[in-house]
This record gives sequence, structure tokens and C-alpha cells, in this order.
Amino acid sequence: MTLERVTKLRAKMAEHELDAFLVGCAVEDIFHIAGANRRYLSGFTGSMGWLAITKDSQYIAVDFRYFEQAENESPDYTLFPTTGGMETWFARLIGEAGLSGKRIGFEPGDVSVASFNQMRKAIDALPESDRPTLLSAPPLVSELRTYKDDSELDALQRAVDLGDAALVHVTERMQPGWTEKQLAWEIEKYARENGAEFMSFPTIVAAGPRGAMPHAMPTDTVIKKGDPVVIDMGVIVDGYCSDLTRTVVCEGGERTGKFREVYEIVLTAQRTAEELLRTGMGGEEGHMLAHNVIAEAGYGEHFGHGLGHGVGLQVHEAPSLGRTSKSVMEDRMIVTVEPGIYLPGEFGVRIEDQCVFENGKLRIMSKAPK
Repeated sequence: MTLERVTKLRAKMAEHELDAFLVGCAVEDIFHIAGANRRYLSGFTGSMGWLAITKDSQYIAVDFRYFEQAENESPDYTLFPTTGGMETWFARLIGEAGLSGKRIGFEPGDVSVASFNQMRKAIDALPESDRPTLLSAPPLVSELRTYKDDSELDALQRAVDLGDAALVHVTERMQPGWTEKQLAWEIEKYARENGAEFMSFPTIVAAGPRGAMPHAMPTDTVIKKGDPVVIDMGVIVDGYCSDLTRTVVCEGGERTGKFREVYEIVLTAQRTAEELLRTGMGGEEGHMLAHNVIAEAGYGEHFGHGLGHGVGLQVHEAPSLGRTSKSVMEDRMIVTVEPGIYLPGEFGVRIEDQCVFENGKLRIMSKAPK
């Protein structure tokens, strides 16, 4: 599978007249998410390392900690042992990979300023005729990752299913007196005990008025009888993420009045978008399907974020559904559909499903009750 992906990357490299492509990670990937491009192309799950992909070979540059892991996880790559910072070994890699005087591309998001400066230092120490050209390239690997193959779709569905189960298990048991932190921990505990490698992101739990903050982190706030509670969570299975939001009412609460009105508007907006989204549609047009429903109900100014985003090895990736999105929807793309209304000082409502485009329209992967 990784070789098939490398072959596709090489075709894109040729289009951009690149002799090689460098793939790394701008930070140490201790949470196994930031290095998505590297993992996608090589299978390597270590926290540090670089790939150098040329027209006819591929190298994985890692230090002593990862020699055995790289050989096991990336058997199609030539191991390139490193010691110290890039300024101490990058020139040697250039020579071994035959990249003297060549054009080397990279995705800007994969390379920190510090790493770039180290590479420049190593290159500047070479004879002028041997110095390769470093080029900030379009997001070639990220674009490949936008289209999910069958193995990825399988992993994503398993992540969605486990996320559904975790949320249902906990919301059926939550009681007045629980804190936001307790509810978040119970979700994570269930997920980890039932196969999650990690959570996709720190679970969001926001009760009562705190639900008006879309990304509120859980606190010691006590959940009271009748409180609306926004829960946004996801799990990672085989490296792939899920993302799910439900807004629930703590037991005994009245599901009437203004909260009920707002909830129904958000649910209608979500269902409208899920029914009408089609391949060939732009991300802005897709966003407006839900936004128009909310705006016509008088709450447009209270829906300030995009309708959705892609999910894969990262919980936020291309494509996007939003006012400024340039994405065009196509089959095998994953998107979330998550409209919301947020009323400061009162409550918030967000409902989110994870979906996949198949045969020109959306299939909803999430099954947790709404």
C-alpha cells in the first residue's frame, strides 16, 4: 500500500519538476497525529524522522531510537541512520540519495523554520555545484490523503463505531452531580478499554452556559439536572480518527422551550446539508446549505464556524466546508457535518456526524442517537 502511494507522489513530483520530496514533521509527533504525511507514505509511527523520496528510491532517516522500528514498519524504505541535528547529516543524505544539484520539494507544514535553517546550513557547506535547491511545494501528500482507499475507509468506520459506542455508553449513565471532567474521563476510559489507541483530541464537555463556547475544555463544573451538555469527542483506531458531537440534556431536564427550538433548528440544518451535499459542490456552497437554515430562523450570527472538515490520519484535514473554502467535494472524501448555534450566557447546541462521499452523495457513518 505504501509503495502505491509513493508511486502516486512521484507522478505529482514529475508534474512539478521535482527530483525528490522531503517529508517530515514540524514538531515531535508524540501524539501520533502531526506526522500524518510521513505515516501515510511509509507506515512509520515514530515521533521523529524524515523521508526522502527520489524518482527511483526512498529513504527513511531516523536516529538510534527508531532503527528497528523503521525497519519493521517501513520495509520498502532504505534506512538512513542519523545522529544529531539535520545540519550534521543532511549533506550526507544528499550525497547518498544522488541529490547533488537537484530540486527537492517539501510541504511547508512539514518543515519548521529551525529545520529549514539546519538544512540550509548543511547545503551552504557543500561545493556550489553540489548544492540542491530547496523548494516550498504545493501540499502534494496532503492532497493524496484527501481520497481514502478501502483500508482507510475500514479503519475510519471502526473508529466512528467505537466513538459512537463510547458516547452512548457514557451519556446513558451520566447523572446530575457529575463534573464535566468526570464525564470526559468516563468517555476516554471506555474508549481506551475497548480498543482506542488514543483520543482524536482532548474531549470537549461543556454544560449549561459553557456550551456557548464551541471549544470549551472540561472543568470541575458540576452538571445539574436539566443542563444541556455539548460533548465533542473522537477516538483513534489504527491511526485513523473519528469526530462526533452530540448535545444532550442531563436526566430529568425539560426538552421544551427555547432549547428545544434551537436544537430543532440545528438538527434541521444538519439534515438539510447531509441530504443535499453532492460531489462537484464547492465547500462554500456546502456550508451555506446549513447556514441558510439557521439564518432564516434568526440565528445566523450565532453560527460562526465552518460546517465541517475532513478527517483521516488527522482529525482536521482537507477538504473543508466553510465560507472561505476552495475545496470541491469528490467521492472517497470524508467530511464532518456539524452546524451549531451558540448563545452566550445561555447554552450551545452542536450536532456532528462523520460522513463519506459515495456515488455522488453523502453516506452518514455516525450512528449515535440524536
